[in-house]
Amino acid sequence: MDIGNKKEPLILFVGDIFFFFMALWLTLVVRYAELPAQELLMNHLAPFSILSVAWVLVFFIAGLYEKHTRILKSRLPSVIFNAQVTNSIIAVLFFYFIPYFGITPKTNLFIYLFVSFALVLLWRLSLVPSLGFRKRENAILIGSGEEMKELKEEVNNNPRYNLKFISSIDLNEINSLDFQDEILNTIYSEGVSSIVIDLKNEKVGPILPRLYNLIFSKIKFIDKYKIYEDIFDRVPLSLVEYNWFLENISSSSRAGYDVVKRVMDITLSFFLGALSLVVYPFVIVAIKFDDGESIFFTQERVGQNNKIINILKFRSMTEGEPKHVTRVGEFLRRTRIDELPQLWNVLRGDLSLVGPRPEVPSLVKVYEKEIPYYNVRHLIKPGLSGWAQLYHQNHPHHEADAHETKVKLSYDLYYIKNRSLILELKIALKTLKVLLSRKGV
Repeated sequence: MDIGNKKEPLILFVGDIFFFFMALWLTLVVRYAELPAQELLMNHLAPFSILSVAWVLVFFIAGLYEKHTRILKSRLPSVIFNAQVTNSIIAVLFFYFIPYFGITPKTNLFIYLFVSFALVLLWRLSLVPSLGFRKRENAILIGSGEEMKELKEEVNNNPRYNLKFISSIDLNEINSLDFQDEILNTIYSEGVSSIVIDLKNEKVGPILPRLYNLIFSKIKFIDKYKIYEDIFDRVPLSLVEYNWFLENISSSSRAGYDVVKRVMDITLSFFLGALSLVVYPFVIVAIKFDDGESIFFTQERVGQNNKIINILKFRSMTEGEPKHVTRVGEFLRRTRIDELPQLWNVLRGDLSLVGPRPEVPSLVKVYEKEIPYYNVRHLIKPGLSGWAQLYHQNHPHHEADAHETKVKLSYDLYYIKNRSLILELKIALKTLKVLLSRKGV
């Protein structure tokens, strides 16, 4: 069972494309006060088809295809409006810098902004809910621990999911469980269609024979850990034991994926590195005027296969004691400009654009003692940005924090287990969103 309906993003994508072009057609009707002639329509259709690719990327970056609905209905109009303003700016730049299309879109784009905003808002707020994606089925949750509480709270408080837990059974209290009253009666009286269960819990054994009979009542059974991973985008911490690594993690290469990933790293790091040279003179002058000390500094980090690498940054702290962030350094860190030299680390092959964030050797030694399987994250090349950097909220900085690092590791393990070119693209686009919002990663 798909708790979040994986078809929904595709339907949203198709609907957005349709209403983009519907908005174009209506814009031409409003602009010229008549049905657009075929020649006029085709003149606009070709460039707008190209632009639709950029517009969809803007929608993706804005979070409008997110698996988790973080955008409440009250925020959706402002998110769509901002995305469409961005799309209109992209269109203006596109038409004026590529005069081949011969369109002067000042008035057209002004009309298009409002027409497309109205149509997409109608589509998202009124038509999508009527498609029945979010029809919720009653379910029972059987498990234990904090992860069960997290799962129940997230699913029941978010109408995005098509399940609702009307009851939960704690396996730590299995001995006092009245199976007839607490499970069977609830199933039949509440129309339960699914049971989400922790089959890896040793305490579930006594009720398995009775649960088996429910198969004949067309009850669906779903692995609690699969749903948890799908919802929270990380590996459940209770599963992070040696047997999980043996089942899910391999150090063997993925030939096609590895080659394409490296080609992308080389191409993009060279292009972005060369482009970033424009800001180097300004950064160098600013640092020199601030305290007159060195421009760059290198720092040891642990790379792939536990190899020590030296990453390059613009210096943001004083060189003497006591160390503190400089005035210029604060700006460089806030804007992430201090990390631009690391693009040359990517080009050299020490880093990738996407991967687990490399840690300093002293902290790695601590974590390897407190988290025995910590070094599995070193099976792959570390990156400038990654899954954990985007999703883990409480990054430990400078000082050891085994608990938060274990949580962060659960995100890294999700990436290592599921890494693919599609996931790389998703991380890249979400990183772009973070950088544009000036949050940093």
